[in-house]
Amino acid sequence: MHLNAPHFHDFTHQGLKLAYFDEGDPSGDPVLLIHGFASSALVNWVHPGWLKTLGDAGYRVIAIDNRGHGRSDKPHDREAYHPPIMAKDAVALLDHLGIPAAHVMGYSMGARISAFLALAHPERVRTLVFGGLGIGMVEGVGDWDPIADALRAPSLDDVTHARGRMFRAFADQTKSDREALAACIETSRTLVTAGEVARLDMPTLIAVGTKDDIAGSPQALAVLMPDAVAIDIPGRDHMLAVGDKVFKQAVLEFYEHR
Repeated sequence: MHLNAPHFHDFTHQGLKLAYFDEGDPSGDPVLLIHGFASSALVNWVHPGWLKTLGDAGYRVIAIDNRGHGRSDKPHDREAYHPPIMAKDAVALLDHLGIPAAHVMGYSMGARISAFLALAHPERVRTLVFGGLGIGMVEGVGDWDPIADALRAPSLDDVTHARGRMFRAFADQTKSDREALAACIETSRTLVTAGEVARLDMPTLIAVGTKDDIAGSPQALAVLMPDAVAIDIPGRDHMLAVGDKVFKQAVLEFYEHR
């Protein structure tokens, strides 16, 4: 396995063309990866080494470009980005590939989408990994309206809000469709209730960087779930935790016993 760009394929769901890759051992246990806001399958899972890590460990590695992101279609309608709708895209990909159930791992917004996927279709989810999102999944992750404003601003120079600047710079760096991302951030923040989280009884690993000021406590979320374990990713913030070796090792060990 290597860090070069894998081959992407397309499928259609709800009239949108959605991109994905399907790599690793075709006979291995499938892992479905769901990336975070303003990211992509490439930026979230290939560049930080997840495809190589999971592929080398013998897994079939599947990752979707969420609508509005990467190589997938990018509607500008904010109603297109509610998490249950994006979760249906991921289930449609499993259907497209003929996969009855998979390990599902999401980072940040992708963790939220994974939770909605597991609520709607628990039979499709062997295990869950929530990266970069802890109790914020239930309690919220702060005021994100300035991020939509930052994405719509004429240029980065016009943005003063710190987190807004971070995401605007990231969107510029990844050459994203900023209007699609602004629409997405407005409606993709739907919370999961404590009662809903308690229904997620599949084995779950929750991993958050100790310097992450977005995610909220992984331990506080794990306590609400029947079969969840939390780990801290030492010294990492929201952007850097995703590729950390502590995170990768924890996931490999988690999968080994399931």
